[in-house]
Amino acid sequence: MHALHTSDIPHLDLINSGKVRDIYSVDAEHLLIVTTDRLSAFDVILAQAIPGKGEVLTRLSNFWFQRTASLIPNQLSELPLQNVIPDAALRTRLGDRAMLVKRLKPVPIEAIVRGYLIGSGWKDYQRNGTVCGIPLAAQLQLADKLPEAIYTPSTKAAVGEHDENINFKQTIDLLGEDLATRIRDISLHLYQSAAVYALQRGIIIADTKFEFGLDDKGQLHLIDEVLTPDSSRFWPADQYRPGISPPSFDKQFVRDYLETLDWNKQAPAPTLPEDVILKTAEKYQQAEKLLTSTHPNSD
Repeated sequence: MHALHTSDIPHLDLINSGKVRDIYSVDAEHLLIVTTDRLSAFDVILAQAIPGKGEVLTRLSNFWFQRTASLIPNQLSELPLQNVIPDAALRTRLGDRAMLVKRLKPVPIEAIVRGYLIGSGWKDYQRNGTVCGIPLAAQLQLADKLPEAIYTPSTKAAVGEHDENINFKQTIDLLGEDLATRIRDISLHLYQSAAVYALQRGIIIADTKFEFGLDDKGQLHLIDEVLTPDSSRFWPADQYRPGISPPSFDKQFVRDYLETLDWNKQAPAPTLPEDVILKTAEKYQQAEKLLTSTHPNSD
């Protein structure tokens, strides 16, 4: 399995290269998104790629886009890839990493939903007993399941900058009450539905982020990636217990490794050992296999 750190499609204009995705202009109505094998941790892009990661992310996003299509429209286009990339050899190099999407106006927030107390939410709770301003019960443990999922949006930062948590009122100020409420409600619904589905297949979705875009008529669409190991924390249900940071199927594995180093979380990132790269690739593949399996766990 080869790794693709940076894509190159000579006949299309590259209009944005983000932490993971390269976005190309196709025409006035379509974009081509190439999900590379790049990995970012603490908002820093690592120099090394994770083989096959972009293909897993793209296939999983397509899987969730299809599962949630009855709940909300999404970015997927019906335009065949070969119409946009006629070169068969180039399509082969891209593998399953390419996704043709509609041009939509991105909503400038990340819609984060948390079902468990972990990550920055845990650090916030330790400081003041709240998560992004939402009060929680006293004496909760690391990785505790929350009584109900909470919506904790953030701003969308540029590459190399950090997202900033904002409260719901601030999203109303940014988007207007109607759109802010629609995004909050559908985000919670999407998370809750996916969490039930994933748990039946042995995965706890501890938290996730959704992104949205608007078409010319103001209709809300689900965009970017959906419920992948890059946008979510996935834990093996059979190894979960409160009080510890559970092992993960996602890039938290890399985060946990980097936390053991004397690194200030500024670029450049440390070099990952080969075994961390291979183990991370394996975890992405395991998550995809479990989530897309047609034979869920009996429990």
